[in-house]
Amino acid sequence: MKFCPNCANTLSLKIPVDDSRERYVCDACGSIHYQNPRNVVGTIPMYGKQVLLCRRAIAPRHGYWTLPAGFMELGESTSAGAARETLEEAGAIVDIGPLYSLLNVPHAEQVHLFYLANMSKLEFSAGEESLEVALFHEHEIPWDELAFPTVKQTLEWFFADRAAGLFDEGKEFHVRSRDVLISEKI
Repeated sequence: MKFCPNCANTLSLKIPVDDSRERYVCDACGSIHYQNPRNVVGTIPMYGKQVLLCRRAIAPRHGYWTLPAGFMELGESTSAGAARETLEEAGAIVDIGPLYSLLNVPHAEQVHLFYLANMSKLEFSAGEESLEVALFHEHEIPWDELAFPTVKQTLEWFFADRAAGLFDEGKEFHVRSRDVLISEKI
Protein backbone atom coordinates (compact mmCIF):
# COMPACT_ATOMS: atom_id res chain seq x y z
CA MET A 1 0.00 0.00 0.00
CA LYS A 2 1.31 3.42 -0.88
CA PHE A 3 -1.62 5.80 -0.53
CA CYS A 4 -4.42 6.19 1.98
CA PRO A 5 -7.77 5.09 0.51
CA ASN A 6 -9.47 7.69 2.75
CA CYS A 7 -7.52 10.86 1.88
CA ALA A 8 -4.96 9.84 -0.82
CA ASN A 9 -1.91 10.94 1.21
CA THR A 10 1.23 8.81 1.37
CA LEU A 11 1.22 6.01 3.98
CA SER A 12 3.98 5.17 6.45
CA LEU A 13 4.76 1.70 7.70
CA LYS A 14 5.09 1.88 11.50
CA ILE A 15 3.84 0.46 14.76
CA PRO A 16 0.81 2.50 15.90
CA VAL A 17 0.33 3.47 19.54
CA ASP A 18 -1.17 0.57 21.56
CA ASP A 19 -0.25 -1.97 18.85
CA SER A 20 2.55 -4.49 18.45
CA ARG A 21 2.80 -4.87 14.66
CA GLU A 22 3.77 -2.65 11.81
CA ARG A 23 0.75 -1.25 9.99
CA TYR A 24 0.20 1.21 7.17
CA VAL A 25 -0.64 4.51 8.86
CA CYS A 26 -1.73 7.78 7.29
CA ASP A 27 0.01 10.66 9.02
CA ALA A 28 -2.43 13.12 7.41
CA CYS A 29 -5.79 11.69 8.55
CA GLY A 30 -4.60 9.21 11.20
CA SER A 31 -6.20 6.15 9.59
CA ILE A 32 -4.63 2.79 10.35
CA HIS A 33 -4.97 0.30 7.50
CA TYR A 34 -5.00 -3.30 8.69
CA GLN A 35 -4.26 -6.10 6.27
CA ASN A 36 -5.94 -9.37 7.16
CA PRO A 37 -6.14 -12.84 5.63
CA ARG A 38 -8.75 -13.56 2.99
CA ASN A 39 -11.20 -16.42 3.49
CA VAL A 40 -11.50 -19.01 0.75
CA VAL A 41 -14.71 -21.01 1.16
CA GLY A 42 -15.75 -24.16 -0.66
CA THR A 43 -17.38 -27.54 -0.50
CA ILE A 44 -16.75 -31.22 -0.85
CA PRO A 45 -19.80 -31.88 -3.05
CA MET A 46 -20.87 -35.51 -2.78
CA TYR A 47 -23.21 -37.50 -4.95
CA GLY A 48 -23.41 -41.01 -3.55
CA LYS A 49 -19.81 -42.24 -3.24
CA GLN A 50 -18.47 -39.69 -5.72
CA VAL A 51 -16.99 -36.21 -5.24
CA LEU A 52 -17.45 -33.35 -7.70
CA LEU A 53 -14.29 -31.61 -8.89
CA CYS A 54 -13.73 -28.67 -11.24
CA ARG A 55 -10.89 -28.22 -13.75
CA ARG A 56 -9.77 -24.60 -13.40
CA ALA A 57 -10.19 -22.23 -16.35
CA ILE A 58 -8.34 -19.41 -14.58
CA ALA A 59 -4.99 -18.69 -13.01
CA PRO A 60 -3.49 -19.71 -10.75
CA ARG A 61 -3.16 -23.38 -11.66
CA HIS A 62 -5.10 -23.20 -14.92
CA GLY A 63 -6.07 -26.70 -16.08
CA TYR A 64 -5.67 -28.34 -12.66
CA TRP A 65 -8.48 -29.93 -10.66
CA THR A 66 -9.93 -28.47 -7.48
CA LEU A 67 -12.89 -28.55 -5.18
CA PRO A 68 -15.32 -25.71 -5.95
CA ALA A 69 -14.17 -22.78 -3.81
CA GLY A 70 -13.42 -19.09 -3.92
CA PHE A 71 -13.18 -15.91 -1.93
CA MET A 72 -15.92 -15.17 0.56
CA GLU A 73 -17.84 -11.98 -0.19
CA LEU A 74 -18.77 -9.25 2.28
CA GLY A 75 -22.23 -9.74 3.73
CA GLU A 76 -22.33 -13.52 3.45
CA SER A 77 -21.63 -16.33 5.89
CA THR A 78 -18.88 -18.84 5.19
CA SER A 79 -21.43 -21.58 4.43
CA ALA A 80 -23.45 -19.31 2.12
CA GLY A 81 -20.24 -18.36 0.31
CA ALA A 82 -19.32 -22.03 -0.08
CA ALA A 83 -22.74 -22.82 -1.58
CA ARG A 84 -22.49 -19.81 -3.91
CA GLU A 85 -19.01 -20.79 -5.12
CA THR A 86 -20.22 -24.36 -5.77
CA LEU A 87 -23.09 -23.06 -7.88
CA GLU A 88 -20.87 -20.56 -9.75
CA GLU A 89 -18.00 -22.93 -10.49
CA ALA A 90 -19.76 -26.28 -10.77
CA GLY A 91 -23.37 -25.42 -11.54
CA ALA A 92 -24.39 -27.62 -8.62
CA ILE A 93 -26.96 -26.84 -5.97
CA VAL A 94 -25.85 -28.41 -2.71
CA ASP A 95 -27.21 -28.94 0.76
CA ILE A 96 -24.47 -27.59 3.01
CA GLY A 97 -23.45 -29.81 5.88
CA PRO A 98 -20.98 -29.17 8.68
CA LEU A 99 -17.64 -27.44 8.34
CA TYR A 100 -15.15 -30.19 7.52
CA SER A 101 -11.70 -28.62 7.22
CA LEU A 102 -10.06 -25.34 8.12
CA LEU A 103 -6.57 -24.80 6.75
CA ASN A 104 -4.39 -21.77 7.43
CA VAL A 105 -2.19 -20.71 4.52
CA PRO A 106 -0.08 -17.88 5.98
CA HIS A 107 2.19 -17.63 2.94
CA ALA A 108 -0.78 -16.83 0.71
CA GLU A 109 -2.48 -14.70 3.40
CA GLN A 110 -5.52 -16.99 3.26
CA VAL A 111 -7.68 -19.28 5.37
CA HIS A 112 -9.41 -22.13 3.48
CA LEU A 113 -12.69 -23.56 4.82
CA PHE A 114 -14.38 -26.58 3.23
CA TYR A 115 -17.88 -27.79 4.07
CA LEU A 116 -19.35 -31.23 3.52
CA ALA A 117 -22.15 -30.88 0.97
CA ASN A 118 -24.64 -33.21 -0.66
CA MET A 119 -25.94 -32.96 -4.19
CA SER A 120 -29.56 -34.13 -4.22
CA LYS A 121 -29.69 -34.03 -8.03
CA LEU A 122 -27.23 -35.21 -10.64
CA GLU A 123 -27.11 -31.74 -12.17
CA PHE A 124 -23.86 -29.84 -12.66
CA SER A 125 -22.08 -27.86 -15.35
CA ALA A 126 -18.89 -25.89 -15.80
CA GLY A 127 -19.14 -22.25 -14.80
CA GLU A 128 -17.04 -19.40 -16.19
CA GLU A 129 -14.07 -20.33 -13.99
CA SER A 130 -14.13 -24.05 -14.87
CA LEU A 131 -13.08 -25.86 -18.04
CA GLU A 132 -15.02 -28.94 -17.00
CA VAL A 133 -16.69 -30.50 -13.99
CA ALA A 134 -16.80 -34.21 -13.21
CA LEU A 135 -17.69 -36.72 -10.50
CA PHE A 136 -14.90 -38.97 -9.22
CA HIS A 137 -14.72 -42.08 -7.08
CA GLU A 138 -11.74 -42.04 -4.72
CA HIS A 139 -9.60 -44.26 -6.98
CA GLU A 140 -10.30 -41.93 -9.95
CA ILE A 141 -9.16 -38.68 -8.30
CA PRO A 142 -6.38 -37.08 -10.42
CA TRP A 143 -4.09 -36.70 -7.39
CA ASP A 144 -1.11 -35.45 -9.41
CA GLU A 145 -3.29 -32.83 -11.10
CA LEU A 146 -4.82 -31.21 -8.01
CA ALA A 147 -4.43 -27.44 -7.97
CA PHE A 148 -3.69 -26.72 -4.32
CA PRO A 149 -2.18 -28.45 -1.27
CA THR A 150 -5.26 -27.56 0.79
CA VAL A 151 -7.53 -29.38 -1.66
CA LYS A 152 -5.29 -32.46 -1.62
CA GLN A 153 -5.13 -32.45 2.19
CA THR A 154 -8.89 -32.02 2.52
CA LEU A 155 -9.59 -34.88 0.09
CA GLU A 156 -7.07 -37.16 1.84
CA TRP A 157 -8.72 -36.48 5.20
CA PHE A 158 -12.19 -36.90 3.70
CA PHE A 159 -11.54 -40.30 2.14
CA ALA A 160 -9.72 -41.55 5.25
CA ASP A 161 -12.58 -40.43 7.50
CA ARG A 162 -15.17 -41.93 5.17
CA ALA A 163 -13.29 -45.26 5.13
CA ALA A 164 -13.16 -45.17 8.94
CA GLY A 165 -16.96 -44.75 9.05
CA LEU A 166 -16.86 -41.30 10.61
CA PHE A 167 -19.69 -40.10 8.41
CA ASP A 168 -22.03 -42.90 9.44
CA GLU A 169 -25.17 -41.75 11.19
CA GLY A 170 -24.70 -41.13 14.88
CA LYS A 171 -20.91 -40.82 14.69
CA GLU A 172 -19.22 -37.56 15.57
CA PHE A 173 -16.21 -36.05 13.87
CA HIS A 174 -14.23 -32.92 14.58
CA VAL A 175 -13.23 -30.22 12.14
CA ARG A 176 -9.86 -31.01 10.62
CA SER A 177 -7.43 -28.12 10.78
CA ARG A 178 -3.77 -27.33 10.35
CA ASP A 179 -1.32 -24.73 9.11
CA VAL A 180 -0.26 -25.37 5.54
CA LEU A 181 2.89 -23.74 4.29
CA ILE A 182 2.94 -23.55 0.51
CA SER A 183 6.44 -23.96 -0.81
CA GLU A 184 5.61 -22.98 -4.38
CA LYS A 185 4.20 -19.63 -5.40
CA ILE A 186 0.82 -20.10 -7.03
